[in-house]
Amino acid sequence: MNLQFHLLSRIVVGALVCLLATSAYVLYRSDRQSIQRTQDTAESLGKQLDFQLLRINAGFGQARQFPDFALWKQTASAPGICVRFVPVDASVPYSLCNGAKPSTHGWPDVFETFYRRFFNPGFEISRPIAFNDRVYGSLTVASSVEMDIEQTWSNICDLMGLSAITVLAVCALVYLSIERALRPAGIIVSALETMGKGNLAYRLPTFELLEWQRTAAAINQLAASQQQLLEERQKLAVKLINMQEEERRYLARELHDEFGQCLAAINAVAASIAHSAEQQGSALIDEAEHIGRISQRMMGGVRGLLGRLRSAELDELGLAASLNSLVAGWNTRSGGRTRYRLNIVGDCAALPEPLAVTLFRIAQECLTNIAKHAAAATANVTLTVGKDVVTLTVQDDGIANAQPFVEGPGIGLLGIRERVTALQGHLALAIVQPHGLRVEAELPIEA
Repeated sequence: MNLQFHLLSRIVVGALVCLLATSAYVLYRSDRQSIQRTQDTAESLGKQLDFQLLRINAGFGQARQFPDFALWKQTASAPGICVRFVPVDASVPYSLCNGAKPSTHGWPDVFETFYRRFFNPGFEISRPIAFNDRVYGSLTVASSVEMDIEQTWSNICDLMGLSAITVLAVCALVYLSIERALRPAGIIVSALETMGKGNLAYRLPTFELLEWQRTAAAINQLAASQQQLLEERQKLAVKLINMQEEERRYLARELHDEFGQCLAAINAVAASIAHSAEQQGSALIDEAEHIGRISQRMMGGVRGLLGRLRSAELDELGLAASLNSLVAGWNTRSGGRTRYRLNIVGDCAALPEPLAVTLFRIAQECLTNIAKHAAAATANVTLTVGKDVVTLTVQDDGIANAQPFVEGPGIGLLGIRERVTALQGHLALAIVQPHGLRVEAELPIEA
């Protein structure tokens, strides 16, 4: 869930809980105020009637005017209060209400049912009216149920309106504040995605909030250290590859100079022995021919090792001739089971030696893997030399139909990836529909 909406939902839930608690308190306070108002009215009106009895007994008033509610009616400020005086002689009782009933039913029936169930609208209180130990009647004061419900509902509506405005205002302020505070998060995520694609030179800006400043500084420091490690690793990989190629060149030269000459000498001696033995009719002819066959087989093996260690065409004729020789050799060895094709676009002569060697090794490894594992009918090698980038693509129609590939004991793909990474290039593997594998290595020429 989005952090902004998560926080807003928490705020709204908290506001609703507070609103429910406040509403319960308002209902309780309204009920207590209604009861207190009724009790105060009964106390005040009782004192007024006691004073009237005092005046009558002192001769300042007339008994027929008792009870007189005129003073209470003039001074009463609380509407919805009804009073009733019942004389002890069972004569006509006196009743009076302050304020009228609501003309319309402005509250929901559910609210009225709830309020009647849990509270006490229409609270009623009675007290005797006596003077000099003589009871003159009973005074009853009661609040109007409708007026109590209407007043409580009005208080609830006012509270709801104020709370809604407050919650909306708070949510708007919180949303805007959080949106501004979290804006760097999007920048940081975008920067991490950029760095994840290999652009470790990208740096985060300085943010306003201290927490984001520390986060950006830590990420920039991590990116700088990773960039330094990657550069050192690339330099080391380039050195290792160059050392490997130099070692292969040395071994190829030694094999050619030493073993080749020795095997040629053995072959010549075997031919001489065979010629002499043939003239003299000796039985050494078969042994001499056997020595010759062994030396020829050894020379073929050495020639194959020389091709694997260092292609002669790569040093003498260049990358294009080496690739043509490599493809032709695989066409010869496959016996028609797999058709290998080569397509070169651009001039390979301008490529530096480390780049040419890397491209040849990648093509060599890919064709070897195709011959061993792909069971393909065709394999296409395409080399495109651009102005700034050279791209080598090897595609077959073999049995590969899904990635990733099961790791085997070999280091073919790993070696290809290390070579490409060392030269700051990009390697991509893709499944060709309906089946087959496409290996694409893109290397910058300047690197």
